Amino acid sequence: MVSNRCKMVVKENLKNLGLHFIVVDLGEVEIMENISMEQRTILKANLFNSGLELMDDKKAMLIEKIKNVIIEMVHHSNEIIKVNFSDYLSEKLDHDYTYLSNMFSEVQGTTIEQFIISHKTERIKELIIYGELNITEIAWEMGYSSVAHLSSQFKKVTGLSPSHFKQLKDKRRSPIEDI
Repeated sequence: MVSNRCKMVVKENLKNLGLHFIVVDLGEVEIMENISMEQRTILKANLFNSGLELMDDKKAMLIEKIKNVIIEMVHHSNEIIKVNFSDYLSEKLDHDYTYLSNMFSEVQGTTIEQFIISHKTERIKELIIYGELNITEIAWEMGYSSVAHLSSQFKKVTGLSPSHFKQLKDKRRSPIEDI
C-alpha cells in the first residue's frame, strides 16, 4: 500500500469481511481476530481486483517495507533526513543495509539508490509544477548538497534540466505505483 487510497480500499475490504483492524498502515495490517482461510482467500481476491496484493512471502514483505519507508520519506515527510539513506533504512527496518540492498536488487532488478532517485525525481517534478518553491529551496528540501547536484541528477533521469522541465508544464508525471 503506497497511498491513502490503498489504505482506504484495504479498510473497506476488511470491514466487508467483518474483520476488525488495529492498524492499517503503508504495507501492513494488524487484525484483531484470527482470519479464516475462506476470509483470507476472499480478501486476497478482492484486493487483487482493486490492484493490490496480499503478501505471504517474508522477502516480498520486507521489499514492500523498504519501498514504503522510501515513499514515506520522499513524498510524505516534511522533515529533512540528516543521516544517510542507508543508515536511515537500516535503523527503520532493523536490518543490515547490505542485506536490504542485496535482496532489493535481486528481487526488484534495480538498486535501492535508483529507486530513491526515481522517487526524488518525481517529487521534484511535483514541486516544480506546483511552483511554490524555487529550485534552491527544492534542493534544500530534498536533501541535496547543492542545486548543481539536484540539476545533474534530474537531467540524468529526465533528460531535461529543472528549468527546462518547468517550461514544459504539460510533461506528465508518473504515479508512485508505476515507479
